[in-house]
This record gives sequence, structure tokens and C-alpha cells, in this order.
Amino acid sequence: MYETLERVFGFRQLRPGQAVAIGAVLAGRSAAAIFPTGSGKSLCYQLPALQLPHLTLVVSPLLALMQDQLAFLARHGIAAASVDSAQSREQVAETMRRAKAGELKILMISVERLKNERFRHFIAQVPISLLVIDEAHCISEWGHNFRPDYLKLPDYQRQFGIPQVLLLTATATPPVIADMRAKFAIAAEDVVTTGFYRANLNLLVEPVSGADKPRRLVEWLGAKAGQPSIVYVTQHKTAEQVAATLSSRGIPASAYHAGMAHEQREAIQRQFMAGQLNCIVATIAFGMGIDKSDIRNVVHFDLPKSIENYSQEIGRGGRDGQPSDCLVLANRDSLNVLENFVYGDTPELAGIRNVLDELRGAAGEWEFMLNALSEQSNIRPLPLKTLLVQLELRGIIAPRYAYFAEYRFKYLREPEALLAQFDGERRQFLAAIVATSARARTWCTVDFEALYQQHRAERSRVVKALDWLQEQGWIELESKQMTEVYALLDASFDPAVLAAELHAHFRQHEASEIARIQAMLGLFASDTCLSQRLAAYFGDAQAPQRCGHCSVCRGQVARLPAPPALPPLAGDLHSRCGGFLQRYAELKGEPPSGECLTRFLCGISSPLLTKLKARQLAGFATLEDYPYATVREWLAGQLLGAD
Repeated sequence: MYETLERVFGFRQLRPGQAVAIGAVLAGRSAAAIFPTGSGKSLCYQLPALQLPHLTLVVSPLLALMQDQLAFLARHGIAAASVDSAQSREQVAETMRRAKAGELKILMISVERLKNERFRHFIAQVPISLLVIDEAHCISEWGHNFRPDYLKLPDYQRQFGIPQVLLLTATATPPVIADMRAKFAIAAEDVVTTGFYRANLNLLVEPVSGADKPRRLVEWLGAKAGQPSIVYVTQHKTAEQVAATLSSRGIPASAYHAGMAHEQREAIQRQFMAGQLNCIVATIAFGMGIDKSDIRNVVHFDLPKSIENYSQEIGRGGRDGQPSDCLVLANRDSLNVLENFVYGDTPELAGIRNVLDELRGAAGEWEFMLNALSEQSNIRPLPLKTLLVQLELRGIIAPRYAYFAEYRFKYLREPEALLAQFDGERRQFLAAIVATSARARTWCTVDFEALYQQHRAERSRVVKALDWLQEQGWIELESKQMTEVYALLDASFDPAVLAAELHAHFRQHEASEIARIQAMLGLFASDTCLSQRLAAYFGDAQAPQRCGHCSVCRGQVARLPAPPALPPLAGDLHSRCGGFLQRYAELKGEPPSGECLTRFLCGISSPLLTKLKARQLAGFATLEDYPYATVREWLAGQLLGAD
């Protein structure tokens, strides 16, 4: 192990925790490595991957994270690749060929890739030694970044016969660790944590009013003489505004957010990594997997989403071990924006009922397209996936498979030349595909129904054959319209009772997310050592009681200023959103619910509001500065008066 470590990676020794985690994996056991950001979690799978006999499959949540790790592996001569959405079909086919041929040691994918039936067909044929799950806290509903698709990973591990798993995360609280362990049957002694205290990070919280934040930011960064810095904000427009303000005051800065073109983001990231640009103003789209060691300043211009997010984001500072300042410009002004993100993910009771009625109408098998069901039920895709997982956990449905409703191909060799390559039953089978696939100019659409009715050709065999023809370079293949198929296991539920129960679950989750925001405010307004409180949140009792280098230890306890006083809500419903009421009634034939109107006035998008082009209507987001609950209460009074 140490010989490989020095020869390939150039390291003579491992950091605390790495040796224990790597040792467990090489001994054939599943393990979890919970290390702070920048503590070398990736090496815990990269080193074993070189010593294990078969492929190491890495599930990673972000493209930027994959690309950064692949660049590192390429520099060290390790055969690694990814299958991701940014690649062409030819690139994906070549990666799959290399994996099948045993030419790759590491393959990186997103969890969504495993919903692709063609990819599952492929991966089932490749021997895999180790499943690595990066950002593993995503598997827990108690985590700050729950992703429902992660819940299926234990099933995939069994399905593909992968003998062991390695979980990696930097932000897991004790309940999340317990949840992760249980889902993957990891022994307590194989959960390796190295503590969350970072002695070189100076945690600073400064109470600043919203109006004064730009001036204070310019003043603070201006004194830092071009040091590499990240400024975190919540919204795209804030990133643009703050970057423009800094640049106009002699601090060159670029915005970075998910609303920008991929190429533009890539170029900005490259400049930052190369030291040609020293300041980035970013939403949380930036930073995952960014391995720049000399970031001297991390500023939260807006409040982070949670203590977990804060911990992850400041963890990008000072990876070289040198001091790094982590400043929060804190007030309560943008609290409503943070809370509105939470409220927007709670489905309405009527939306949940809509999904359950749809399910009850299924005869044994339930097929749907997620985006269409999202629009129909007015539930955002992520909470809709959570709703499906809840139905799974209650034993009402079970996922069978997902498939692309439509496959189409174009010939790169004429059909006659293709058929000439085969004889006997194979030729008849291929002739059936050619005969039943309707050709429109260039593309031919596969008719699975006709193939089964006329030739008893199973769908899986047809997909396999099309994949093989593409591998030979004889056709170009495209698949679209992902359709989910679930088995209905128990149709005896009462839709009204179950809808109320599920709605209560979502409201409970909403309350815990709001409490998470309040816990973060509690941390920033703390009168005890910030480093110690942060470590304690993650169950680390080893941090010093007084670090000596946070703002509290320096004698500066943050008293967060209250948000500016807002005028009492006045006016009537029609003056505030008459256009929306009219457009809604035209589409649905009934008035909107109080919840729907609250979202409109607070500027929280939903599938239905997107369909109604609500952003273009007068009144949208005019009450975004008010607490959601206040607007909901005011509307309840208005609607009562209207009755």
C-alpha cells in the first residue's frame, strides 16, 4: 500500500483517518470516511482502486466535482473516466467499451445515470470491486442535502453484486451517520471520523445591515491586496451586482452561478485556479470539488443555507494549512429568502391527493413521466421524488424499472448492408427491427409494441441489439422521454387519509428545515467560541473550548441587527394579483388556493406558476420581503372576507 502511495501519488505517509479507512477497504469491509472538506477523502478510494481486482464505481453528485477528480487522476497516470451529460454519444460509447474491456480502474457517474436502462444493462456485465458514494449525506432525509435517488443505492449495490461500499462526506451530524451506517450495514468501528476543528480557519461574524454590506465588503477585501477569495451569495442577481460593485471599486471579480453558460463558468473557474482572477462571487454552484489550496478568504455576503452548508463552504479556505479568514456579514434581512426556498418545496395537500388518485387508477403497474406528473400535481420534481420514496417506504409501491419511451436511430450504413452481416434467426430479428421502425427522413423510431406483437421480440433484447449496432458504428442511437415504472403493491389505502399523513410528513420536514436555519442564526449570534460550537454540532468533542482565533474569542460577540421594519400588509387581493387570478381561472376553471397565492406573492416558483408564466404578471414576488407565514395569514383573512 505504501509503495503504491509513494510511486503513484508521491506521498510517503497518509493523513490521520486515511490509513484506517483504506485499511478497512483493503481488508474487504465496507467503511465510511467522514473528514472535513480538504482532508483527503478522495485518496481513500483512489489508492484502494489501484489494488482491487476490478472496477471502482464512484457515484458523485456534481459534474465539476467529477471533472476535478478526473484531472487529478489523469495527472497521476490512473486509468479513470466518467459517463456524464456533457459528453457526446461517441465519448460515452468509448468509455463503456474501455470499462467492459477492463481498461479502466475508476468510473465516475451521477446517481441519475443508474436510472438509465441501457446503462444498467451495461454495468451489470462489468465486474465491480467497490462502490464509492461521494457526498454520502445525500442519502439521509435527516441530512441537509437529501437526494431521493440516493436512497436506491443500497438496492443497486445488491443488484450489481458489488461486495463492498465506501461512503465519503464532510458534513454528517450524528443522526445522519447512524442513518448512513444502517442503510449500508457498516460496522461502527469502520466509521472513521477525524474531527471538524480546523485550527487555521478564523471564523468571523460581523453584524452589518443589508444596506451597508456592499461598502463593508469592499473595505474588507480592499485591505486583502488581491488574495484568492470566494464571496458566497444566495441568488444569481446578487452575484452579478456584487461582482460589478467590487470591480468598479478596483477589486477585479467575476460572478459565478448556475444561470450562466457552461463554457463561461468553466472559463471563470480556470482563471481562478490559475491565479489570473482572484475573486469570485458565487452561489453554491461554485466550489464543490474545487481543489485550490491557497484560498485566503471566504466571505458569506448572504447567510448560508444551513450550518452544514457553512461548514462545507468555509472548508474551501486554507487547504494549504495557512491561515484563512472566513467572514459572515450577518443580519436577518435575507432570512425570508432562505425560508422561502424551504416553503417552496412543501407540496400542497391537493397536489399529493392528485398523485394518489393517479396511482389508484393504475392496474398493477403505474407508468409516468416525472416532469408531466410534476406539472399535473404542481409539485416540484425533487419533493415529488421524495413523495415517491415515502410511498415506497410505506410498502405501497416498488420501483420496477425506468425506460426511455422513445428510441430512434439513423443508419450510418444502409439497412441492406446491415442485414447482409447476419443469417438465420439473427437476420430475421434485425429485419423485424428494420421493418417496424418508421423512417422519417433521417431518423427511424422503434416500435416496441409492433415488434412484440408481430415477432415476440422482448424490449430488453431490442435495446441490447440497438446498443450493439451503435458500438459497431453502424447506427447512431438516441433515447428520450424517461418513463418510470412502479408496481402497485397495496391499493387498499384511503387516498384522503394517506394524503393528510404525507402532507403532515412534508410539513414536519419543512419545520425541521426552518429550525436548521434558526440553528445557524444561533451559531452566528453565539457568545461562546464559534469553532467549538461548530465542531459540537457535528458531534466532535475534541475541539478546544476556546480556539482563540474566532470573533467571539477576540471579544466580538455578534448582535444581529433586526431586519428593516415593513409596513403592515394593506390593499386587497385584486389590486395585488388581479391578472394572476384571471389567468389561473382561465386555465383551471376555479380560483387558486391560498397556498398558491402565497407562493405567487412571495415569488416562489412551482410547476403551475411556470406554466402560467407568473413571473411576467404584476404582483409576482411583490411581498418577497415579508415572512411567508405572515403573507399566508393575511391572504387567509382576504379569502375569508371574499367568502
